[in-house]
Amino acid sequence: MAELKDKVPPNNLEAEQSTLGALLLNWEAAGDIAAKLRADQFYYPRHQLIYQAILTLLEEGIPGDLITLVDKLTTNGTLEQAGGISYLSSLTQIVPSAANIENYAKIVIDLATRRELISLSSEIRKDSYDESHSSREILEDVEKRIFALNDTNTTSQISGVSEIIPKAIQLIEARWRNKGALSGIGSGLQDLDAMTSGFHDSEMIIVGARPSMGKTALALSMMESIAIDQRIPCGFFSLEMSKDQIVQRLLSQVAKVSGTNLRDGRVTKQDLFKLQDAAATCFEAPLYIVDTPNMKLLDLRAMARRMVTKHGVKIIFIDYIGLITNENQNLQEYDKVSQISKSLKSLARELNIPLVVLCQVSRNAEGEEPNLSQLRGSGSIEQDADMVMFIHGVRANKIKEDNTDPNFVPGIFDRKIIVAKQRNGPVGEVDVLFLSNYTKFVNKTKDDN
Repeated sequence: MAELKDKVPPNNLEAEQSTLGALLLNWEAAGDIAAKLRADQFYYPRHQLIYQAILTLLEEGIPGDLITLVDKLTTNGTLEQAGGISYLSSLTQIVPSAANIENYAKIVIDLATRRELISLSSEIRKDSYDESHSSREILEDVEKRIFALNDTNTTSQISGVSEIIPKAIQLIEARWRNKGALSGIGSGLQDLDAMTSGFHDSEMIIVGARPSMGKTALALSMMESIAIDQRIPCGFFSLEMSKDQIVQRLLSQVAKVSGTNLRDGRVTKQDLFKLQDAAATCFEAPLYIVDTPNMKLLDLRAMARRMVTKHGVKIIFIDYIGLITNENQNLQEYDKVSQISKSLKSLARELNIPLVVLCQVSRNAEGEEPNLSQLRGSGSIEQDADMVMFIHGVRANKIKEDNTDPNFVPGIFDRKIIVAKQRNGPVGEVDVLFLSNYTKFVNKTKDDN
């Protein structure tokens, strides 16, 4: 440990000098380098001052060369700290090739990242000895900072419209050929997807309903389509049901075997064959389940990050927001839910995937169409959500089996999905069917059988 302590942090003097010298010789490359390299990524303080002056020249639209650089440093009062005129003059003579500026800058960025990792590890060590911080808080902070570090070193690219248009035309033509292909991840419910064009990256989608109206069933139906049919990696946080219950319901949906019979063991031999086929279908599905009850917000965020980095998950379902535990128990219930809602929206943006979050609506919505004001817990949920949809319909136990409607089929019930808010699209409602035997939602077509 002592040997490490005495080591000089990773740096490369020649790479830093060559980057600065090449910028003075090849000013046309300054814009590209500025989009990737920050001043604080230089190890030597004098190089930070020089590069910051170069960035200022770039912002002011002044071509950079030795004369304008010396003038800017003189104006800033930092010429001597930057090494003086003689040192600045030497930078252009050190450069092996100004054309290699991209490679020089990459070396500087890589070594800066290593130094930041070393600094982060030192802070982790210090925080780990500080018992005023819980280990969960430290882990959350570490993961957040590593993600931020990775995001900081992911550079954006400036593209001219002439580069973008050909790709845009290709996309439009591909959609024309596919006649309405979705721009996001499809839910499997065609009318809903037609209205939303799928679930999009960085969006938080709220699914609200009264208890036992099918929130989990809808989530599982969507998950079946996404993970099993489309083979898109999918995460599912079940804070209410165990993972065994989730998988049994999923098998019931896929095999079309009554969930009640499955629980009671009253399945036929034919049912067993169907369940075996369903199990084979589900076995290779990229589906990842966490079933921790009353999960802490910090733990959920950490686990979601692992799902994305380790398993490449593209969409996450959370069942449901009211069961997430906020670490700060001193807050009022409204503030707790507000904080959780904002944190989940932030997580969706950080991971750049859709988060589908289930939520209960207040008791006064029983028997009537739910609306945004009835989302349970906090008005912040409505504000933070990119899309809010509600499940509405008559409860199955209120529909008599001797229904006089000639089209009534036991176990099949009409439901409406009401899209009450959509930040980037229309609102409205779609009709679906709820198959109560399999706790599954399916499309409702004109010629339903």
